[in-house]
Amino acid sequence: MNLRNLLITKPVLFGFGIAIGVVATLLTLTFAPDKHELEAPLPPVLSAGTPTFFHSMNGLFGSGILGGNSIETLVNGDEIFPAMLEAIAGAERSINFETYVYWSGEIGQRFAHALAERARAGVEVRVLLDWVGSAPMEDDLLDIMTEAGVRVVRFRPVRWYTIDKINNRTHRKILIVDGRTAFTGGVGIADEWQGDARNPDEWRETHYRVEGPVVGEFQGAFVHNWVEATHEQLMGEAYFPAPQSAGERQAQVVYSTTGERNDMHLMTMTALASARHHIRIGTPYFVPDDIALAQLLEARRRGVEIDILIPGEHTNKAVVRSASRHFWGELLEAGVRFHEFEPTMYHAKILIVDDQWASIGSANFDERSFRLNDELNLNVHDTAFAAEQIALYDADLARARPVTLQSWEDRPFGQKIADWLFSGLRVQL
Repeated sequence: MNLRNLLITKPVLFGFGIAIGVVATLLTLTFAPDKHELEAPLPPVLSAGTPTFFHSMNGLFGSGILGGNSIETLVNGDEIFPAMLEAIAGAERSINFETYVYWSGEIGQRFAHALAERARAGVEVRVLLDWVGSAPMEDDLLDIMTEAGVRVVRFRPVRWYTIDKINNRTHRKILIVDGRTAFTGGVGIADEWQGDARNPDEWRETHYRVEGPVVGEFQGAFVHNWVEATHEQLMGEAYFPAPQSAGERQAQVVYSTTGERNDMHLMTMTALASARHHIRIGTPYFVPDDIALAQLLEARRRGVEIDILIPGEHTNKAVVRSASRHFWGELLEAGVRFHEFEPTMYHAKILIVDDQWASIGSANFDERSFRLNDELNLNVHDTAFAAEQIALYDADLARARPVTLQSWEDRPFGQKIADWLFSGLRVQL
């Protein structure tokens, strides 16, 4: 190479190196999750169901624990959608709806028309859709709502100046009507959730209707994201009416927001560390971080029974199932029981500790919910509610296939390699 070519090549190579560095930096900023505050599993200082557990949870996470609430369990689309649509139809002042999944189809049409009807009747209707989760939604559904006066906003749309948040989505699923009735759980607005989990076309889901003082905390969570998306602060009687008692259950809203202290992960680890007898986990996506794995193993070492209910062959994310499977071995060896739901896709989300306490809402037991997504869960400190959820959980177990350590070890070699490869992507799954 002569001197002239060398002088030309060096600047080109230098510029190329800078470009590679810039791209690598942008990718790191975009896809790197928030750090965990914890570096090791929490010690078993608390015991679920005790006054100390109650007071600690009350002080540590998000809102305080509020009494005077009613919580109705809704099982599968045949119960969930009619209850939500009935509440929308009865709205008098405000409807605030935030969801990750809103796709097209028959149920999407029904919700669009129901929300539009209320807007035409003078009700203030706001819909906050995650930009990624609602991508399959057809424009005609947006037109039905916006032409009637519904304010529909996409959360964190991709722009050049928001590229650093492209991987941080709102996964919350909350509907608040008149500031007095709230819904939360795992349901998305899509036809996959219709029916009663009778076949692979009807997903298994649980959602909850909530009334009482804790509804104000749901509203606060919605406003938190609405302000980010629109710069509009919602205040006043239409959104925050004076609290009224609606039942006897004590509950606490816990929500996490990307870039802030991740209460969802901390709360889940605190609950697991507080177990003395039994942990029940139901989740469509079990891809935990190392701390969560260590927390489960620590619970087993002190004799806690652990059941984990997950989808079987009917799953909407085969890659996630594969990555999850890689981590089962040590847990199975420790005596953790895995159960794969057989009839259809299992999408319910539940954590029950010691027949005393339950956490319900949008969070999965995975890295994305712990470190990347905006989530919201409702923690219920009520033994009767826990018993109701355990009965439902046991009914699902009866329709699930247990996974043995032997069957896990005997899976084909190619599957083991795929599981290992996909497990390296667990933070992004």
